[in-house]
Amino acid sequence: MAWVGPVSPYLRFFRQSFSTVNPAKPPPPIPLQEFTSLCYGGQIKEAFHRFNSEIWKDPTLFSHLILSCIQAKSLLLGNQLHSLVLTSGYRREKFVANHLLNLYSKLGDLTNARKVFDEMPEKNIATWNAMVTGSIQFECNEDGLSFFREMHQSCFMPDEFALASVLRGCAGLRALYAGRQVHGYVMKCGFEFNLVVCSSLAHMYMRTKSLDEGEKVIKAMPILTVVAWNTLIAGKAQNGYSEGVLQLYKMMKMSGSRPDKITFVSVISSCSEIAILGQGQQIHAEALKSGACSDVAVSSSLIGMYSKCGCLEASLKVFSEHENGDDVLWSSMIAAYAFHGQGEEAIHLFEEMQGRGLEANEVTFLSLLYACSHCGLRKKGMELFEMMEKQCGLKPSVQHYTCMVDLLGRSGCLSEAEDMIRSMRVKPDAAIWKTLLSACKINKEADMAQRIAEEVLRLQPQDSSSYVLLANAHASAGRWKDVSEVWKAMRDKNVKKEPGVSWLEIKNQVHQFCMSDKYHPEYEKIESYLKELIAEIKKKKGYVPDTASVLHDMGVEEKEYNLTHHSEKLAVAFALMHTPPGMPIRIMKNLRICGDCHAAFRCISEVRNSEIVVRDGSRFHHFRNGKCSCGDYW
Repeated sequence: MAWVGPVSPYLRFFRQSFSTVNPAKPPPPIPLQEFTSLCYGGQIKEAFHRFNSEIWKDPTLFSHLILSCIQAKSLLLGNQLHSLVLTSGYRREKFVANHLLNLYSKLGDLTNARKVFDEMPEKNIATWNAMVTGSIQFECNEDGLSFFREMHQSCFMPDEFALASVLRGCAGLRALYAGRQVHGYVMKCGFEFNLVVCSSLAHMYMRTKSLDEGEKVIKAMPILTVVAWNTLIAGKAQNGYSEGVLQLYKMMKMSGSRPDKITFVSVISSCSEIAILGQGQQIHAEALKSGACSDVAVSSSLIGMYSKCGCLEASLKVFSEHENGDDVLWSSMIAAYAFHGQGEEAIHLFEEMQGRGLEANEVTFLSLLYACSHCGLRKKGMELFEMMEKQCGLKPSVQHYTCMVDLLGRSGCLSEAEDMIRSMRVKPDAAIWKTLLSACKINKEADMAQRIAEEVLRLQPQDSSSYVLLANAHASAGRWKDVSEVWKAMRDKNVKKEPGVSWLEIKNQVHQFCMSDKYHPEYEKIESYLKELIAEIKKKKGYVPDTASVLHDMGVEEKEYNLTHHSEKLAVAFALMHTPPGMPIRIMKNLRICGDCHAAFRCISEVRNSEIVVRDGSRFHHFRNGKCSCGDYW
């Protein structure tokens, strides 16, 4: 084996020490306890200095030194030890070689791990397992599966850890077919009821979107461990079954299993997705009681949950309880500020983060660019975009470019935004073209909207929102014939417009509303209340319905009726009827709030002296005292 590694003065010292050993005089017995205490206490240099002659005589002592390098995560010192092993002639000692293989596989130097492995004259189950697990641990999943195949061909039977690792590799590759083959092998080897293997098997099915197969594996397990519950819960969460996650969480507690930090991350994230604040607060209390809130990942999830439920102050409180949080925690708080349209605060927090020496990642910059685009901070956004690549060495993804297109489009620089899309180094997707299409609608550029819509529909022919944006652009220009042609194209291609849906939580119960939703049990009361409320804001605040935002050529009265019965207006009316005066109202909506509802909510917040928080498909709006946190810039 040709070994090329760094040769430090420290290594030269070791070699000189070895050259002074007199082989004619056997050394006295080594006090092993003292030697190992030095090694595992991190005093590796001291161990070398004091016991170099004994190490030279007894190659098994290299194992303690190598293990201490693994403990210290020192690959450099491990390389130097390897050079000494080669110099001393002990390279083919099976005991030492196994430890070297363990060193490289655990510290991620898979190239040298392979060199050691290839040189080994007598490979065994432990060495094969080390190559399989080491490769997959460091996300070299294809290499891990290749080693597993070679292992099988060499007639070595894997143990539970090798099988669990190769299943994680299949999950990482989303390789369902390969995973099913391994499942068959698991059953052939008699591991179908092994808890470690079954948990990894279920995880593989969950990650490859085969939830039913994953559930079958878990339900067949003799004991449902916390790991098994977490696998099932995380699988549901990752595939968007948020309500199912909460149901499983209840079942887990009823079974006597105690949720851990991994459980809480999945469950809290699911509360974020469906924005149920009451349930989220209850789970927060349970996480506090269990001590899981000391974990940064749990706290980061809580920051996201409170933010998405409209409670920015609660997010800030969780953040402030972790003075020494990591970059993920800080990025979570920056994202919370961004989502609520507080761009200046997001940038200030980023600057403080830099001052603490924490590294920003791609997610941090995505949140910052998002904040700039939603607050009109064009100059700062351009600076951050440039900093991301030139100073931080991070390559912008299509999502980062989408934020920049949004920033330019909102500033009226449509041509510049289009040039950016056509010249960027990553392939544009439908979302980035749709962002520019939305900017065309805002800036009433109907001709450009027509051209950009063609780009979107080329990638997503059945995307209803693109047709709606195009129709909006034509309607804002008063081109009703073109609007009709858009609706006709949708009918011809059987494209259905996504209905607007709004929901809110009152006393731990979620109430959902659709436009003109006459099926709600209190619909008549809601309609009557809403009619009085609209009349009140017209009289007191001069509210005038924005009939121009109705995308159909109809009479003024019909347009006003249409606007009054938007889902978010029904939700706000219901909330005002069922909450004490002055209590904040939080509404969630699947689509972007329309201009008329935005204007109406400013007036309602003032005449009812109430804070109305709306999370639409793009961001949060906080309506207070007749104003919105977005500054009418959305």
